[in-house]
Amino acid sequence: MGNVVAQTTFRLTTVPASTPAGATVYMAGTVNNWSPASAAHAFSRNPDGTYQLTLPATVTGTIEFKFTRGSWATVESDAQNNDISNRQYTVGSGPATIELQVVNWKDMGTTGGSCQSTALQPNVRVLSTGFQIPQLGRTRRVWVYLPNDYATAPAKRYPVLYLHDGQNVFDACTSFSGEWGVDETLSQLQQQGLDATGSIVVAVDNGGADRLNEMSPWNNPQYGGQGDQYVDFMVQTLKPAIDQQYRTLTGREYTGIAGSSMGGLISTYAALKYPQVYGRVGVFSPAFWFAQAPLFQYLRQHPANPATRFYFVSGTQESQTMVPLMQAMRDSLSRGGVPAANLSFNVKADGQHAEWFWKREFSAAYQWLMQPAVVTGTHAGRLALAFSAYPNPAKDRLTLQLPASLREARVEVLDMSGRVVLRDKVKAGGVLDVSRLAKGQYQLRVTAGREQGTQALAKE
Repeated sequence: MGNVVAQTTFRLTTVPASTPAGATVYMAGTVNNWSPASAAHAFSRNPDGTYQLTLPATVTGTIEFKFTRGSWATVESDAQNNDISNRQYTVGSGPATIELQVVNWKDMGTTGGSCQSTALQPNVRVLSTGFQIPQLGRTRRVWVYLPNDYATAPAKRYPVLYLHDGQNVFDACTSFSGEWGVDETLSQLQQQGLDATGSIVVAVDNGGADRLNEMSPWNNPQYGGQGDQYVDFMVQTLKPAIDQQYRTLTGREYTGIAGSSMGGLISTYAALKYPQVYGRVGVFSPAFWFAQAPLFQYLRQHPANPATRFYFVSGTQESQTMVPLMQAMRDSLSRGGVPAANLSFNVKADGQHAEWFWKREFSAAYQWLMQPAVVTGTHAGRLALAFSAYPNPAKDRLTLQLPASLREARVEVLDMSGRVVLRDKVKAGGVLDVSRLAKGQYQLRVTAGREQGTQALAKE
């Protein structure tokens, strides 16, 4: 006698009355890497108005999930339009039918009106709702957080932290399962005197149905793999625009990137591909399993800059591979030359793959990442120079901004082999003539006394 195939069927007995008649309802969860519009997990509509989805028999164990209408903007919420926790169900050995209800959709608001934004004003603004991503042929909403003293300290320049999944960074209304509260956290740290520098935060919305595609650096047969173009966009298009529009510290020592889950994976990859751009990396519950073999192979071929700080954090219960793979990444970075002082590894017993956990852990991660990196080798003992050099890409002239305490600095331009191709002394606010450089990619090194800073430089 053959084996009996045990399948689990989910039945939605009621959905909000406001649900559009032709709407498709999806299950998004651990069964499909949280894809909000997975065709394989679309519910069929029954004549009686209920919705039904039968999972394949290969799905076993405990699954977590939510229901959507095809995007995270249309995820389910509670009666007050608040985010709900992930649903959980343990698939048993026999067939089963589970009846559930959807109370509300996030984009439908509450019966009393629309969601009230929680983005901290006036610190948070939307830079653009349709920022061009030429590398992907798409547009995206981009958010910017400015420190408390940005308007009152016009001569001050700031580090920049780039975050993924921008919908979830500042505002509960745009989040799909809770916000990180980065704006409130950073403003409070400044008010408490725990963050004297302050930081600009740039948050890029994910691509919805294209999220896995954009955050996978290597092609995945099911989800695609445009992560390479996405990190190129952040370095070649987004960062130059931010450096042009805001008072940023442009060097790698003051530029960070961070994200959770697939955002943790793509942040790690970005730091390996662009070691002269990012000096700080926040890795929250990374989905290293999604591209395990190519990621570790890439790391062997592209060792991290030893002066890069990596902060890892996850929970013990997130998945069987979460902590082991995160530990393997830390150990690989260590073997590749990153000193232990630049690697922070944090495993929390109560941690979950959820926004509330990343929100809680963000403050500690940020404060650790903002500390100076330990520098090894010939430049050991040097301090990070807080400079700005722009525009980048540069055509003929490069303007240099230095700390108020410095009058001039030694500037060197190195080609990709490390050979110095241009050397000069530039006064604060002065200009470096780069007109004779061939078009291409270079490294800029700025030195003043014991202080030194570096950044990638593109010549047009």
